[in-house]
Amino acid sequence: MTKSFIQQSFAERIGGNKFGNDAILYKFEKIKRAKREARKNNPNVELIDLGVGEPDWMAEEEVIEVLYEQAKLRENRGYADNGIQVFKDAAVHYMEKVYQVYGLNSINEVNHGIGSKSILALLPLAFINPGDIAIMTVPGYPVMGTMTKALGGEVVNLPLLAENSYLPELDSLTSKQCHRAKLLYINYPNNPTGATATKKFFEKVVQFAKENKIIVVSDAAYAALTFEGQRPLSFLSVEGAKDVGIEIHSLSKAFNMTGWRLAFVCGNELVVKGFATVKDDNDSGQFAAIQKAGVYCLQHPEITEKTALKYSRRHTMLVKALKHIGFTVTKPKASFYLYTGIPHSTKSGRCFTSAEDFSEFLLKEALISVVPWDDAGAYIRLSVTFEARDEKEEERIISEIARRLDNIGFIF
Repeated sequence: MTKSFIQQSFAERIGGNKFGNDAILYKFEKIKRAKREARKNNPNVELIDLGVGEPDWMAEEEVIEVLYEQAKLRENRGYADNGIQVFKDAAVHYMEKVYQVYGLNSINEVNHGIGSKSILALLPLAFINPGDIAIMTVPGYPVMGTMTKALGGEVVNLPLLAENSYLPELDSLTSKQCHRAKLLYINYPNNPTGATATKKFFEKVVQFAKENKIIVVSDAAYAALTFEGQRPLSFLSVEGAKDVGIEIHSLSKAFNMTGWRLAFVCGNELVVKGFATVKDDNDSGQFAAIQKAGVYCLQHPEITEKTALKYSRRHTMLVKALKHIGFTVTKPKASFYLYTGIPHSTKSGRCFTSAEDFSEFLLKEALISVVPWDDAGAYIRLSVTFEARDEKEEERIISEIARRLDNIGFIF
């Protein structure tokens, strides 16, 4: 009786009375389960994980030392609420030094978050009423859209296509959609495509947002991880951007601090104030010692530069290997993701109906894990954050990837 009554009580936003049904599992949970099954069935074969979207390095020893020392201080033991001022100050200096974004007020135009995911989840609470629209890009990180739907809002998806350099076609939106839209989500460098934005595109976004009175949420989690001569570019560096939106920066990817859960939002004062208000209702702030370790990171952007060199090297090797197999892939200018279309079939006659179908085949037959995306064509995402001790180990792993894929024999 109790079990049945609780099963009927789940909110529709998480599946209603079907909650717990494996058929509606979150994509990455399905991948985790599939990897466990593959390891179980092939205990003597190395599983090569190109699906993980988090750095393989630890945080720098100096950063860990700051955390250790700060954690011992009584002054840091309490709730941090909406953040400590020294972290906000460091964020402003970081934006100036790395992105040439000047004029941010560290008191009113910056706030910390417990990771960028938390910030994206909370922002709709400040702006979305039932019937309002959030414009999202697909494929992409869905959190802001998920929360928009939970609040009774609607999500309009803009596909990211190769022919548009994986930039959304804002002109494809109808006047009615623009009138109802409250939030526009953009993410560059992009997850999963690895595409970078241009200043011209950001200028178009600012103009679009002003004309349609839409708030821009720029997710810049990978913005500092650039290579191939690409300079880090911030949405807020474009004239007028602060009038229409905010930008989110994550220490997870840039400073190898994924599990530390630390990010900041900066930009338009009213948007930041709205976020701070709902954040104050939903969490009590990140541990002050972690924020102070974050201060050290923001003062040392060379940490990110060193990490980017590693990703650039791995990208070069992986792109070369994939091209040899027959994949059409180009080295990105930033991030740690590669994005490529799937083969049509294998020489033995196995045809692929979707990216999910292909990724399941790759995991079972070659013990290589990737992330499928079928939102705008059948593509897979490969990450160069695989575990490797040194450059020699990187070369070994990528050679093994090439060997396994070559043995299958794909038709494109």
